[in-house]
Order: sequence, then C-alpha cells, then structure tokens
Amino acid sequence: MARICIYGAGSIGCYLGGRLAAGGAEVGFVGRRGVGDELRAHGLTLTHYAGGDWQVAPDAIAFGADPNAAATASLVLVTVKSGATAQAAAELAAVIRPDAVVISFQNGLGNADTLRAALPGRTVLAGMVPFNVVRRGPGAFHQASEGKPEVEDAAELAPFLADFARAGFALRRHREMLPVQWAKLLFNLNNAVNALSGLPLQQELGQRDYRRCLALAQAEALELLSQAGIVPARLTPLPARWIPWLLRLPDALFTRLARRMLAIDPLARSSMADDLTAGRPTEVDWINGEIVRLAERLGQRAPANERLVALVHAAEASGGRQNWSGKALLAELRTSARRG
Repeated sequence: MARICIYGAGSIGCYLGGRLAAGGAEVGFVGRRGVGDELRAHGLTLTHYAGGDWQVAPDAIAFGADPNAAATASLVLVTVKSGATAQAAAELAAVIRPDAVVISFQNGLGNADTLRAALPGRTVLAGMVPFNVVRRGPGAFHQASEGKPEVEDAAELAPFLADFARAGFALRRHREMLPVQWAKLLFNLNNAVNALSGLPLQQELGQRDYRRCLALAQAEALELLSQAGIVPARLTPLPARWIPWLLRLPDALFTRLARRMLAIDPLARSSMADDLTAGRPTEVDWINGEIVRLAERLGQRAPANERLVALVHAAEASGGRQNWSGKALLAELRTSARRG
C-alpha cells in the first residue's frame, strides 16, 4: 500500500491526496466505497482559484474502504469529520505501524488529542487546512481560497517535507499549534452564518448584516479567549481583535480594505453549507460549539454562538433551511445576546 494514506476521502482528503499524488508521492485513500467507485471511474482533477490544474489518472489511484488499507503507511493524514474522529482513532489503533506519523487535518481543536489517546507511542500532530475545497463534479475538487496546510512541527516530519513541497504547498510548521487553531476557528465561526444564509461565501461576506453576525460571534469569542489567557496567532495583516471592527464597516469600505478576505472563488461555500445541502451532520459542535464550551469552563455564556449552534441543528433536523436574510439572522443573534 502507499507510503502516505489519506484517512477520510472527502473533499479535503481528496484534494490533499490528489495534489500529493500529482506531485509524485505514493498516496492511498481510505473512504466510502462510493467515493472509491467514483475515483476509479474518473480519477482526480484538482484545480486552484488562482490558476493551476492537476490530474491523477484512475489507474494511478489506490483506494480502500477497509482500515487495513492504512496498515503499511508511514504517514497518515486524518481528514474525517470531527464527529468520526473517535471511530477513526479506534480503527487506526488496530492497524497502523508503530512508527507511523499521524496528522489531524480537521476542523476544531481536540481531534489530535483524541487520536493521541487512542494511539499511544505514535507521533500524532495537530494540523490545519486553511482553505476551502469545492467539489465540482465526479473526482473534481477545487481549492477556492488561499492558504497552505499548517502543522505542528516535529522532527518526524522530515521524510515527508519534500512530498508536500513537490505538491506545491510546502507545510507551514509551528512550534505551538493551538494558537493557530484558535485563530482559524475564529474565521470558521462564519461557517454557520454562511450555511444559514444559503449564499456563496463571497456574496455572503459582501453583505454587511451577515458580517455583523460574524462580528458578534467573533467578539464574543475574543472576549472569552482574553479571559482565558489565550492569544490567537496572527494569520492576517490585522490582529484578530480588530477583525470584528473590520467586519462591521459599510460594504464599500469593507470591500476596499478586505480584498484578501474576499479572494474566494465566487461559487465557494463553507463545508457546513455543503453538509446541510447534502443532509449530512455538520461540524457546528466543533466550531461554534468550542466557544460555547469555553464559556462554560469560565462559568459564563456565549449566547450568539449558542444560538448559531441551535439554528444549524434546527436546519439539520428540518432538511436544511438555508435562506436566512442577513437582517433576520442579525436580529435573532442580537436578541439572544441581550437575553444572555
């Protein structure tokens, strides 16, 4: 089997694995049988919003639906949804090599810890994929926003750095990953707003009322992080604490000052929006829910984020309502904040 295993062949997993394979790495995928059938029929087509097109032929794809397909891998990239991490950890514990390196490229904060608990003695690293991936058709995956994979640094990564460099996204390594994860999570608080809007990200972020919803969620989170003594990493030219101010600006001024934030494929949506559309459970409990749990640890409330969690779960239960106007959603969150 392949030297690098993608454990969870969804949009992120297929894109990461496909780019690595297109760069010459020996890559295998573990996922649902239907995905395997699709890749064996169509191969992989990977594209980038700023240009770039990579192909992996069907006969070059190694795919397995059984965890044993990961047994010989030296590097395992875990890309399953956060709700499936515990199951993936148990499956991997039964099959992977003692010297295998595992990277969690997942949303949320605690997935690497879940993997470590199930994989004692292995090198398990926290990672992050900062960009959106859009599925454009059978085997076709499109990177819709900027960024390169980020990972907790470790000497055990050395044998694999060239694979990522040849793929065109050299790993950005960090001594401490948690501040980077918190910074990414602050941006991911928009996933719920985007999912409830039913709009592409660029169109949603172009409307002030939706941005004000995100600003409420972020400001609430930043206050709690400050109380907890947590300082998010700086991932943008502006410090994290200034972003809510930027989001509240009128549309014309925001558009001029936030061009980088709007450098997104016009059709891109959040993964949470895709999950609602497809009738899948979302990761809202591992994104906005992290803020709710932080507030609970501090003996406080996070009413805006609580309400976003509740609204997304309500949308899941009702078949995916995705037509909240910015005005209506903002009023809903402000009412919750006043009650909180």
